[in-house]
Amino acid sequence: MSTSRGIRVAGKKAFITGAAQGLGAASARRLAEEGARVTLADINIDGATRVAADIDAAWGAGTAWAVALDVTSEAGWIDALARADAAMGGLSVLVNNAGISRGGDIETLSLEDWKMVMSVNVDSVFLGTKHAMKYLRSNQPGSIVNISSIAGLIAGHNTPAYNASKAAVWLLSKGIGLHCAKQGVNVRSNSIHPTYIDTPILDPLRQRFGKAEADAKLGRQVPLGHIGEPADIANAVLYLASDESKFMTGAELKLDGGISAM
Repeated sequence: MSTSRGIRVAGKKAFITGAAQGLGAASARRLAEEGARVTLADINIDGATRVAADIDAAWGAGTAWAVALDVTSEAGWIDALARADAAMGGLSVLVNNAGISRGGDIETLSLEDWKMVMSVNVDSVFLGTKHAMKYLRSNQPGSIVNISSIAGLIAGHNTPAYNASKAAVWLLSKGIGLHCAKQGVNVRSNSIHPTYIDTPILDPLRQRFGKAEADAKLGRQVPLGHIGEPADIANAVLYLASDESKFMTGAELKLDGGISAM
């Protein structure tokens, strides 16, 4: 067990979707490292359970829990949030991270794939926030962190579903922040907009070109010259989950290596 645990989110109780791997797992580990209790939700319950076990091994039993969740299911959300609330003794941070992409331009993308991307990427944020609010109200100050994408701000010619879904997350995050402020509820809502990050979402490209060539191709599109690491996003999640960002709501953090500056 580690002994150098931080305190930046000590006492916080976080619920993180898509936490079996990638950005969700990295965010769960980072929040736990800085003092939070974490519930890792994923349709891949075996993966989430393994990450939760690793976190408990590092910071002690009762730091992390895993729950099965299909983020497109309203009943699933209601059940998973209730389980997390019971396990952690409350819920003060919601990280809507689960997301997918489907290829195809506006002429070739199927309606089925369009609906699937919108359901996983947008419906999940709506459902998660809608049903988490009662817990967040009871555990103020609270924070909602929605993982959007630089693709929600800058379009591509062949990613209409991903662009549209991540743009929806961007503006939905703002509306949620304004709602909470209008209600006088100390729950903030912000979005994070990464570019290419070293996660399994890059696997299809890496299988096509090989990891080194794929990463180099993507890196050439980034002014800083390389793709990002999961820790880059996890540190942003940590900041937004913490009280360090107490005056920030309805805003976006662009972690894109300079792409949006061009």
